[in-house]
Amino acid sequence: MIAALVAFLATYDPAEGRFVLRRGDYIAWLDVVGVIAEDRRLESAIRDIAKDDDAKAVIVYISSPGGSTYGAEQLFVELRKLADKKPVVAVIGTMGASGGYLTALAADRTFARESSIVGSIGVLFQTVEVSRLMDKLGISAEAITSGPLKAEPSPFKPLSDRGRVAVQDLVNKAYEWFVGLVADRRNLPMEQARQLADGRVFHGREALEAGLIDQIGGDREALDWLARERGIDRGLPYRHFPVQPVFSDLAEQGARIIGKSVFPERLTLDGLISLWHPDQPR
Repeated sequence: MIAALVAFLATYDPAEGRFVLRRGDYIAWLDVVGVIAEDRRLESAIRDIAKDDDAKAVIVYISSPGGSTYGAEQLFVELRKLADKKPVVAVIGTMGASGGYLTALAADRTFARESSIVGSIGVLFQTVEVSRLMDKLGISAEAITSGPLKAEPSPFKPLSDRGRVAVQDLVNKAYEWFVGLVADRRNLPMEQARQLADGRVFHGREALEAGLIDQIGGDREALDWLARERGIDRGLPYRHFPVQPVFSDLAEQGARIIGKSVFPERLTLDGLISLWHPDQPR
């Protein structure tokens, strides 16, 4: 009797090495909200969904201007692995720009509202140079390096021509990688993808016409598609995975990006940045 009750309420998970309670079938709802950074918790949540047989499909809700290129790549890679096991759809809310749009590229189908901001395909590397201010304050800085490019770019001296070429090459290669993902995932010719990847943003209808999303809509339309194309029961409950912090204060988001230019990178965003700036060309 006890054994039968255990079998009804729990199932043995060989990956966990223990019995886990049955929750019943559900649709996983994964939030990617705010500035994207390297996030092991989000990566772990995606892997947990992938190995959970009760998770029949995944809706990735995106409301993000982007963030670190590495963080967005991390999400893209893990979501593509997840999509090999179960259907994944992306629903773009207020914004799916730059690294946020890169994340959406991992989905089997992408939805956005008419007024959603989509695109800003590109990469940037930014720094602040304060040497003239330091001169006025009578402050100097000195660095002993192992090579001429080791300390470039630096906030304490103008960027040299050689340093500018090296940084531009880094940005260009990351940009080509991003554009290649767009062309591949959106089934676009490379030249067409490159024309769309000039940093501009699109509203939802424009993004649909450009081929950057699949359909106008939100979670209801996503459920309709999952039911029609993948046989997923529309009546399944959601299970939320809100593991990424939400930055409700836009000033805080700006401070995280600006801080990258001045403070050590371990304290702010890492590496190249894929982030939409409102003053970029639209």
